[in-house]
Order: sequence, then C-alpha cells, then structure tokens
Amino acid sequence: MSEVESVAAECETVNVAVDDRVEGVTTVTLSRPDARNALNATLRAELKRVLDAIEESDTRVVVLTGSDEAKAFVAGADVKELRERDMLEQREASKRPRVYEYVDDLRQPVIARINGHALGGGCELIQGCDVRIAHERAKIGQPEINLGIMPGGGGTQRLPRLVGEGHAMRLILTGELIDADEAADIGLVDEVHGEDTFDDRVYELAGMMAEKSPVALEYAKKAIKAASRMDLEQGIEYEAELFAQLFAWPDKDEGIDAFFEDRDPQWEDR
Repeated sequence: MSEVESVAAECETVNVAVDDRVEGVTTVTLSRPDARNALNATLRAELKRVLDAIEESDTRVVVLTGSDEAKAFVAGADVKELRERDMLEQREASKRPRVYEYVDDLRQPVIARINGHALGGGCELIQGCDVRIAHERAKIGQPEINLGIMPGGGGTQRLPRLVGEGHAMRLILTGELIDADEAADIGLVDEVHGEDTFDDRVYELAGMMAEKSPVALEYAKKAIKAASRMDLEQGIEYEAELFAQLFAWPDKDEGIDAFFEDRDPQWEDR
C-alpha cells in the first residue's frame, strides 16, 4: 500500500485510487453521500491530509471528483457549520491555506471530474483545479447570496478570471445555477460529456498529462497560473526563469534525446 493509500485509509470522507485506470494518475473521491459531499470540517481536514501525501508522492496527475453515490461533486459548504459561527470564528476558519489553495497550489495538475452539482464551495473548488470536465447532468453556481452571504473560498477572485467580470457578477449576485453546457459556453468548464464518454475523456486527458515529465508539468502549471497573477512583463520574466531552471533537470536531455532517437522518453520521478 502506498503512503497516499495509507493516509486515505484513515479518512472517513475521502477515498483514493492510485493507478487504477491510468498509470501515474491518482483519483481522489470526496464521499459524504448523506450530505451530497458538503464541505464540512472533517472533509476539509481529510482532503488536506490526502493532498499533502500526494504532493510528496510519485503521482503525476490528480483527478478530483465526488462520489457517484452522492450524485454531486460538492453541493456546497456545510450550512449547519456556517450557522454556528460568529465573525471571529469564521475569520479563524478562513485562514489560509484552505482546501481551495491546496488544490490550486498542488504541484501536480488537477483535473476536476464534475460528476454532478458543484455549488458554492464546490464551485470554488473546481475553480482551483487546472482542467474542468463536466458531466452533462452537472449544475454549477455560487448560490451563497441566497443565504445572506457571499463566496468566501476565492470565488469572487478566481471566477472573474475564468469567465469575465460580467458573468461572475451575474452568477454571484443572483445565485443563479447554470447547466454544464452554459458553464462551457462562458469558460467555467472546459468540456461537457454524456455518460458514454465522460470518464473516457477524463482519463484520456489525465493519461496524456501523466506521460509527460513530472517537473515540466509542475513548472508549466506554475507559469500558466502566474498569467492571471502578474502583469505581462513580470509573467514573461517568470516564464523565462522557470524555462531556464528546467535545463538543470535530466528530463530536458532525456526528452530531446528521445526525440532524436524516435523513442519514448523515460522521465525521472519528481
């Protein structure tokens, strides 16, 4: 049993499957079916522990999803917990890094397998992922405004960067839920698939990434993330520095040699 599997075995609400469909790919499944995978304190803590273990593992790509039994990716935050908190308690609960930052900052690429509703904190969680593939039955939105609050897990910042200020304003200020096709139209998800092609496409993409150099994946993810966090000149300088740093890794020579020798490269584990 791997270290990632050992950590997950101690969790009540998070399951993992390592290399079950594609070598190098770990599937992380959120599982609170009785609450449609709502993000309570236990799930958040266990997801952090699992992601910490993945960070240190040989995993090359992560697929993050909700249990099919729950019929949801994540239906939101645990409203009961929110009701019991005052301002100081919420300020403490909002200290970073939260699960959203854990996903966003993970060195491995993360594909969101959006198998059902992704609402509130669930919508914010998919925004932290790197690629978002939705099932056609999924509903997505930020309905916090209906509870007299607003997104607090990065939604007011990541959502405008994905879909533009206008769409973000509409979704956040109305609490409107949209279907997967509209989410794709505005850029909130990347692809939508029906039952017959959904998992095939998720793991096709995961496998294509997992075939690449782990360090090149990590650095490319960092550079792309920087595009929305730096101005153009800073971003170009950052990209050039990361590009140069890759020349210190043996994968650079291996990749080029494999290209000239017309063979598959043998990457080093990160």
